[in-house]
Amino acid sequence: PAWETLPHERLSPSPETVGRRLDVLKRIARWSGETPLVVTASVRGALQPLAAGLADAVEVHLAVGERGHDLSDVSARLVELAYHRVDMVSRRGEFAVRGGILDVFPPIADHPFRIEFFGDEVDQIRAFSVADQRSLPGEVAAVDLPASRELLLTQAVRERARQLKDEFPGIRGMLEKMAEGIPAEGMESLIPALVDDIVTVVDYLPEDS
Repeated sequence: PAWETLPHERLSPSPETVGRRLDVLKRIARWSGETPLVVTASVRGALQPLAAGLADAVEVHLAVGERGHDLSDVSARLVELAYHRVDMVSRRGEFAVRGGILDVFPPIADHPFRIEFFGDEVDQIRAFSVADQRSLPGEVAAVDLPASRELLLTQAVRERARQLKDEFPGIRGMLEKMAEGIPAEGMESLIPALVDDIVTVVDYLPEDS
């Protein structure tokens, strides 16, 4: 799908749109070659510039019973994947941490998830309702948390934003937020200034496509 915003508007596309776009890139990257690969898009969707390497972004995978997950490390990874840390999750692309509990709303999920940790082990995962924050019936075995934006807040991007904030007073506030790992509305308009390589969806297709 195409963004519902124009590339240089100070408005961000919705996390759901971004999630669907990144899901296509992920499925292209995982294509086995056993069946034909067909990607359909509007002209705008096909021509929309993309940062290179989005299909290589390692999503966070959490499964009940898995050990070795430090909650602070998981939170830091979600910041890199451009999730917005909040006090209470209400929208896609947000996460909150309370004690040993992580609430997170992936971009293309129907409901947010509440993930309870016992030390470094994932103890329980449940979906919950945004309206009243109550858990929904049924347990979830595992969740995948892909990127929430097409501009990832990696250490390199945050450092570049920190370097540029004094050069461009008009967008200083946006760059300062990004330098601190906070997604800013409209930050996608700065992709050409903050990433090394801009490509289109064609560049994500396998060779000899």
